[in-house]
Amino acid sequence: MVMMALLVLAIVMPLCVNSCRETDNRPDVVLYVSADEFIARQVMAEFEKETGIRVRFVGDTEAMKTAGLVNRLRAEADNPQADVFWSSEIFMTIQLAEEGVFEEHVSEATRDWPDQFRDGKRHWYGFAARPRVIVYAPQRIVPQDIPKSWMNLTWDTFKGRIVMADPRFGTTGGHLAAMKSYWDGKYQPGIYTAFLLGLAENEIRLLPSGNAGVVRAVVSGEADIGMTDADDVWAAQAQGHRVELIYPLHTSDESEIGNGTLLIPNTVARVRGGPHPEQAHRLIDFLLSEKVERMLAESSSHNIPLRPSLADAYPEYGVNDPLRINYVRVAHLRDQALEEALRFLMNKSVETEADAPGEGSDAP
Repeated sequence: MVMMALLVLAIVMPLCVNSCRETDNRPDVVLYVSADEFIARQVMAEFEKETGIRVRFVGDTEAMKTAGLVNRLRAEADNPQADVFWSSEIFMTIQLAEEGVFEEHVSEATRDWPDQFRDGKRHWYGFAARPRVIVYAPQRIVPQDIPKSWMNLTWDTFKGRIVMADPRFGTTGGHLAAMKSYWDGKYQPGIYTAFLLGLAENEIRLLPSGNAGVVRAVVSGEADIGMTDADDVWAAQAQGHRVELIYPLHTSDESEIGNGTLLIPNTVARVRGGPHPEQAHRLIDFLLSEKVERMLAESSSHNIPLRPSLADAYPEYGVNDPLRINYVRVAHLRDQALEEALRFLMNKSVETEADAPGEGSDAP
């Protein structure tokens, strides 16, 4: 009897699941998202509860962060499958917007959005930023050697002790472009190249495991210092690991305003020709809401709200002096900065897996 009951359950349960799916008449929206999945799921659960709209979303691996979905959106441009793109970085979003992948989104929620954090044609919007930081092991970096600027990573002290993520994916490539834009534009051409040469001389290693992999390498002792995003350091600290972070300057001049930490906003955009335009409209407005910025600030990622009133509510995660850059100009320089970085840094010190997607990647 027991075996018979189990057999009946084995047959009936899949039928019940399929039946439930068939009778779920809620409207859908398809979201491509490169933000951390566990955080995105929390946000989407809140959206579904508020609106009754079911979110079907496709994520990306840590190693391929953003780049996999960007290439997927390009490949689907003539037959779009997604309605909304929520990216954890801004520079590749700008590139896609200029390629015509996105379309205009205008609403009451976006009417007064700051120019710095939106496309001139309103094809994308920025919200909830992450700082680019230096992570280090306090037990292995003596206080007098703690770097204050990114240029300090070229010190001989750090030779053989530094790691960074493969810049072809995620936020690292955009940060390198921001360095090139700021240094070569504000001071003189060649400073960015000199920085790369210094990193190469210090035998920096490029990791295929993303910014989270950089933090893990410092935690494990594989490296003592690395270039990463603040959210990955906060996550490691929450797990009890002994790592610290620095909000570095981009030059050694502490008196210069606008010389500080690079902030990389999340971005959201509406995919041109997406199958569910009405639901996409509501999802974008939700992602740009004060509620979501607060959720992201209070999550383990501690993203910095771009609304000044909200940012003041989370001073422990704020950045006193953000780097002053033009995000669009940086996006235009990304490919050039990346090519130059790979020319100097892609050598015997680079992990051999860097050319391969991370495990489980469904990116094309």
